[in-house]
This record gives sequence, structure tokens and C-alpha cells, in this order.
Amino acid sequence: MGIIELLLVAVGLAMDAFAVSLCKGLRMRTIRWGQGIVIAFSFGFFQAAMPLLGWALGLQFEQYITTIDHWIAFVLLAIVGGKMLYDSVTEDPTCPVETVDNLDLKELLLLSIATSIDALAVGITFAFLSTNIFQSITIIGVVTFIICLLGVIIGNHFGNRLQSKAGIVGGAVLILIGLKILLSHLGVINF
Repeated sequence: MGIIELLLVAVGLAMDAFAVSLCKGLRMRTIRWGQGIVIAFSFGFFQAAMPLLGWALGLQFEQYITTIDHWIAFVLLAIVGGKMLYDSVTEDPTCPVETVDNLDLKELLLLSIATSIDALAVGITFAFLSTNIFQSITIIGVVTFIICLLGVIIGNHFGNRLQSKAGIVGGAVLILIGLKILLSHLGVINF
């Protein structure tokens, strides 16, 4: 997987966390940089840690499923992307608008884990594709941090209008990358 694909995967994975960051920003009366950095760091850390865990799990099974690894990568990315699309279209697009002064760290931890579960599945595909895991998790973590910090800022200024669109874009990107992996392994496309 090349740098461009890794960047696209990182952006796709970060979209759930971006939507939550928009909500967090919306709930701040005024932008609080310290809280914004904590939110972005938490999401970035878990978005990077989960693929590492998935990669470690994937390596354990790699020898048994090498002949179908491209199908597994496609199915996992299609499921994750499809769920993001479905959630974006069917869920209530509004954030709770009650403003808060303090950041609930327990809630942030749970949200960080919940929004990074899909990254675990992506990490499994990294093992099958022999992707450089340290480069991958660095890119995913940094991209997620930046996107989430921007999400807090944008959420504080614009609110709910961007939330569902982020999930749609993220889901579509993951599905397209999964399709590209499948078609490349099948010899249909060569890039």
C-alpha cells in the first residue's frame, strides 16, 4: 500500500472521530485549545493503536489465508465503509447541543475506543498486504489528530451541518480502497 492509499485510509478512518469532534466543538461555549488537543490526541492515539493490534492479530493467521487475503481486505473495508455510510444516512444527524465547561475524560475514552474499532479490522488487512505498520500507524495517528483538532474548531463555529457528510465521505473512501485492493490482486487493474 502506497503513501497516497495510506493517507486516504487514514482520512477514511478518521471520519467517525471527526464527526464526534464536531460535536465536542459544538458543545464548547468558546474554543478551548487544551481540551481540543486532548480530544484530538485521544482519537489519534486510539486510531493508531487499533491497527497495530489488528496487524499483530493478522500476522498470526497470515500463513493460513494468504491465498484469500485480498478478499478478506475487501470484505473488511467494505463492511466498515458500508456501516459508516449506513450510519451517516440513517442516524440522527444532530449532536447534543447542551454546552459543557469540562471535558469528561471517561466519555472521551469510550468514544475514542468506539470510533477506532474499525481501525482494528483495517490493521488486519495491513498484515495481509505486508504494509509497513509503523509508517501506517504514524500516518493514521497524525492525520486523525489533525482532522479531529480541525473538527473541534469547525464544530465550535459551524455545528451539525458537516457531521453526516463526513461519515459518507469516509465510508465511500474505505469501500473504494477495498475495491482497489481486490481488483489489483485479481489483475483487473495495475496501479
